[in-house]
Amino acid sequence: MQTHENRIMAIDFGLKRIGVAMSDPMKITAQGLCVIESKSKKKDVEKLSQLVKEHSVIRIIVGKPVRFSGDEGTLGKQVEEFAGRLAKATELEVVLVDERLTTVQAERMLIDADVSRAKRKEVIDKVAAQLLLQGYLDSLPR
Repeated sequence: MQTHENRIMAIDFGLKRIGVAMSDPMKITAQGLCVIESKSKKKDVEKLSQLVKEHSVIRIIVGKPVRFSGDEGTLGKQVEEFAGRLAKATELEVVLVDERLTTVQAERMLIDADVSRAKRKEVIDKVAAQLLLQGYLDSLPR
């Protein structure tokens, strides 16, 4: 029976906070893992690399901000640079995935669950990463 093999990690990148989610070993469900308070790109990559090792991650999904028009969002270049650093540090495939509406959807879910504004701020990035990952997992062939 598998325990931690072959997990996929998703990252909701932000300048202040980075939401992290992890798949189950069978790559069926996504669970929010944590929120990293961003210190520096180097320290953020080190923390994420540590999580990759701890959870035997085989692939990393990073949400790429895309406008409704399809144009790259304002953070697009920074996300691409961060994804490149992460790929180099972990020696893993890093896949950029359109993250349109994941944060909005996460906010709605938390409001519907009657989560307080203060608590929403703490967990929204983790929930957005979870939604991003679940969408990716659902698109994988079975």
